[in-house]
Amino acid sequence: MAHTLRVSAPGMSPYGQPPQRPTYPSMAQATPPTQQMTSQMSAMSIGGYGQSPMQSPQSPTSSAAPPPFQMPSPPAMGHPPLSPAGLQSPAMSACPPMAAGPPMGATGVPPMGMPNSQAGLPPMGGGGFQQPAGPQGFPQQPGPYGGQMPGSQMAGPQAGAFPGGFPGGAAHMAGPPQKKLDPDSIPSTTQVIEDDQAKRGGQLYTTNLRGQVPPLVTTNFTVQDQGNASPRFMRCTTYSFPCTADLAKQCQVPLATIIKPFAKVPKNETPLYLVNHGEAGPIRCNRCKAYMCPFMLFIDGGRRYQCAFCNCVNEVPVQYFQHLDHMGRRVDLYERPELSLGSYEFTATLDYCKNNKPPNPPAYIFMIDVSYNNIKSGLVKLICEELKTLLDRLPKEEGAESSAIKVGFVTYNKILHFYNVKSALAQPQMMVVSDVAEMFVPLLDGFLVNFQESRAVINNLLDQIPDMFADTNESETVFAPVVQAGVEALKAAECSGKLFIFHSSIPTAEAPGKLKNRDDRKLVNTEKEKTLFQPLRGVYEQLTKDCVAQGCCVDLFVFPNQYMDIATMGNIPTHTGGSVYKYSNFQIQVDGEHFLNDLRRDVEKSLGFDAIMRVRTSTGFRATDIFGAIYMNNTTDIEMAAVDCDKAVTVEFKHDDTLSEESGALLQCALLYTSISGQRRLRIHNLGLNCSSQLSELYKSCETDALINFFAKSAYNAVLNQPVKTVREILVKQTAHMLACYRKNCASPSAASQLILPDAMKVFPVYMNSLMKTSVLVGSTELSTDDRAFHRLSVMSLGVEETQILLYPRLIPVHSMDVASEVVPAAVRCSEERLSETGVFLLENGQSLFLWLGQACPPDLIQSLFNVPSLAHLSPDMASLPELENAHSTKLRSIISAITQQRPNSMKMVIVKQKDRSEMLFRQHLVEDKGLHGGASYMDFLCYVHREIRQLLT
Repeated sequence: MAHTLRVSAPGMSPYGQPPQRPTYPSMAQATPPTQQMTSQMSAMSIGGYGQSPMQSPQSPTSSAAPPPFQMPSPPAMGHPPLSPAGLQSPAMSACPPMAAGPPMGATGVPPMGMPNSQAGLPPMGGGGFQQPAGPQGFPQQPGPYGGQMPGSQMAGPQAGAFPGGFPGGAAHMAGPPQKKLDPDSIPSTTQVIEDDQAKRGGQLYTTNLRGQVPPLVTTNFTVQDQGNASPRFMRCTTYSFPCTADLAKQCQVPLATIIKPFAKVPKNETPLYLVNHGEAGPIRCNRCKAYMCPFMLFIDGGRRYQCAFCNCVNEVPVQYFQHLDHMGRRVDLYERPELSLGSYEFTATLDYCKNNKPPNPPAYIFMIDVSYNNIKSGLVKLICEELKTLLDRLPKEEGAESSAIKVGFVTYNKILHFYNVKSALAQPQMMVVSDVAEMFVPLLDGFLVNFQESRAVINNLLDQIPDMFADTNESETVFAPVVQAGVEALKAAECSGKLFIFHSSIPTAEAPGKLKNRDDRKLVNTEKEKTLFQPLRGVYEQLTKDCVAQGCCVDLFVFPNQYMDIATMGNIPTHTGGSVYKYSNFQIQVDGEHFLNDLRRDVEKSLGFDAIMRVRTSTGFRATDIFGAIYMNNTTDIEMAAVDCDKAVTVEFKHDDTLSEESGALLQCALLYTSISGQRRLRIHNLGLNCSSQLSELYKSCETDALINFFAKSAYNAVLNQPVKTVREILVKQTAHMLACYRKNCASPSAASQLILPDAMKVFPVYMNSLMKTSVLVGSTELSTDDRAFHRLSVMSLGVEETQILLYPRLIPVHSMDVASEVVPAAVRCSEERLSETGVFLLENGQSLFLWLGQACPPDLIQSLFNVPSLAHLSPDMASLPELENAHSTKLRSIISAITQQRPNSMKMVIVKQKDRSEMLFRQHLVEDKGLHGGASYMDFLCYVHREIRQLLT
């Protein structure tokens, strides 16, 4: 352990070029007996630091260690070798065999897939990434955040390596092959989730302590705000920052916070207080402009205060003066939310409004593509019918009788039709704009109206639209002019708002923003693969700017039957705080309900418009990189045409000086926005973190779920600028580096053959491996380009809870559930080994929902769930469960309902029979197994990472 940890090895390929491809070893036989491993690993020392790791008994066959086996030549990581399954394993999925001859990485055999010079890879976000032209760069230097709890240690055979011996063990004595490693012996995500729920579930989490690590996102708990923002609003990759940039660089744990400024507050928690300071407006520091908060220090008998962010001493305005008590605290501390709470709102004054005048309430414009595909599928009729009832449920302020939001309607194919729905009219009037090159709105009065007042005219219009276009043969569409029309309408009405666009095909009609098919899968796994993810600029770039400037958010619902260039079309929603919803090969009977549920949620959810957000920090560090459904014109202002309760922004920090353990690291997120009633407000979230010069503190207070959110977004941002393969390699290297640094600096000394993981990060490898098998990063020509672009865009605005479930889905056995109990059955590990032929399993990842039926599933269970006598009678395109009056059916439907209420998107249920073709879709979500399109199993990845760690340590 005397060797120093190297971030990069000599002979490292320069940043711009793809480094050597790391390869996975093929897996072979030598592993210790199953029972042995299970007992060692289940006893992963959860005690304090410095506990000695478990040692396994000697292998019975020899007094040394597992036998030598020749290494087969390894397939490359993430690239399917001969079989479509991804990585080959000769019969077993044990860890890599011992090398006969000198230990690997010494002088003899070069480490697999590496030249002898031991080509290291730059850390993720190391120094020299190409800055993209867009606003966010790829992280420039991983930052410091921390961990939770002592290290779990996995011990392998004494002289060998992590079970089965990694290349590089000391012993080379022969012996018979042993049993394969028990998958139960490696850290389990479901176990970590259950343990946290058992330990912290149902409890009150008070936010009065700086740097405390909150319960996991999967745990049910209640928050009481006592001076720091609730973890529903802000979560961090670590709650203990390293004091210096050197420490941050040494451990390479990114320092980041994931902010969901409008997160839903459960009914049993206090909603945010609204503070009104009258015409004077909120109290702010004169120098750094931070807002009054619990971190400010009042001095001089209460006449002045010292800013906690920049240390500037400010005068307290006369009207805000209050005496201090014997502790130096203001006597009105608990009467003022901004002095005692982590999160609150201020009423903004006219200085915070555009053109210094109060904003108008926002508007929603529904823009329906009435081309041949959408008419034929019945979609247009479906939307029109739904809007008649849905518009009654537009979001409104607490306590308001009706919504202040105005509505407008446009239909289009290659020309646009605007509708006058003024309440005084007997019939709606249509106005056509066929010159799509010079877009304008043909009417002002009567286009945006109050739904309650114009209900009769609007319902009349919604009845007429499907009939008006029933005989259309027009299959061409425009898209950019549609967005332009929406922006122009909001501009004319001097308000912000949201466009709901329902679109079916690639816009090929002659018009600005016309697109052509650029779907070329031959680019996959080449230097040019990044072009598949890059949006086309020009018209679309300008449109995005116009939307943001006007506070015009775009939500795009697409119904494609073929390639549509989601990378370009979806780029506008992604930079305006909007969402893309995709329903490929839409059929009403299969997808109708799924689409309507998404539309309902989207129209009803609470949000803020025309928003601008800034993240301020105390001295010594600053925000550098920012990811989300945002737009950035400069380096500090995060602009969002709208921000809703599901959108999260991930912010990375870097040191610019030393931090002190005494004062910690303070964050303040300030969001200026227009409420749904048209009021300008400021929403403030404050969070205090610890600082430490001990890396063990950082690793102890890490949060794996927040880390993987950061890595997913930074990797998905990086694919715009570099080959996917390079991004994957960087992820593996940084994973190994973070864990090697822990091993070297924080774990008690132990044999190199042991894989030792920090307790708070013990399941990090399973999430990282899952991330590398996602459609964006796997690099397979079998995957549709649009699907990959869609997945990339949708992840950029997800919160910690959403990335957690996406990368480690819940697999719930429902055949053995207790029908009398209220609780959802415990999930099992996400692997094929957990399925049984006689079982029924539900799998959900926040975006898809599968019900998997084993081929030997009992007929009486099938009867009680589906009302058919056997599996053979089950229709393949059934999209929901029939409502049957029996305990099993009721219980399963209540589980599904509980799951869907928890998730921001509605999920379409897919029923999968074992050994059917549809099972492939389901299997790609079993993230502990090999990827269908390439990518390692969890076990293989863990072994591979362990080998990388050992290489870093020698």
